[in-house]
Amino acid sequence: MIIAVSGTPGVGKTTVAKLLAEKLGYMYVDLKKFAIGHGIGEIKGDELEVEIDELAYFIEKELKGKNVVLDGHLSHLMPADQVIILRLHPKIIGERLKERGYSREKISENVEAELVDVCLVEAIDEHENVIEVDTTGKTPEQVVEEILELLNKGVKKKVGIVDWTQVYEEVIPYLNLGGE
Repeated sequence: MIIAVSGTPGVGKTTVAKLLAEKLGYMYVDLKKFAIGHGIGEIKGDELEVEIDELAYFIEKELKGKNVVLDGHLSHLMPADQVIILRLHPKIIGERLKERGYSREKISENVEAELVDVCLVEAIDEHENVIEVDTTGKTPEQVVEEILELLNKGVKKKVGIVDWTQVYEEVIPYLNLGGE
């Protein structure tokens, strides 16, 4: 089974994906390293630009039939049996990305992506089995326990649990509104 763990940068994908893979006894695959290892895409600045279809082809070819947890903010666009979309309060994403040294433009882009559910909407367009998990105020262990509980109960789809419209005022400082 291929489980894709995705979400906006800063939500905790890597920590959760590694822990989930460990608990399930699955292989952990960092999508960016996988792409680089297969000569897919090109590095522009500190980002890897990839052709989604080419990456999906190699994922399908090499990982189908294996027990894998895919980690990366494009993993929800890959062939997967189950997609987990991690969500986090946009203000916390803004803070985390600021700590990581992201540019104001990149912080704004990612806070906005979380605010308007970009990864979730893309995942739902691509897959039947999508589980959305709000990680706000939870430890990575609690998030993984929640995921395992849902999977053990046979839950394949659980979406629409997060609505950030009420926190818009709080995240305005992280958004580039009219080139401020």
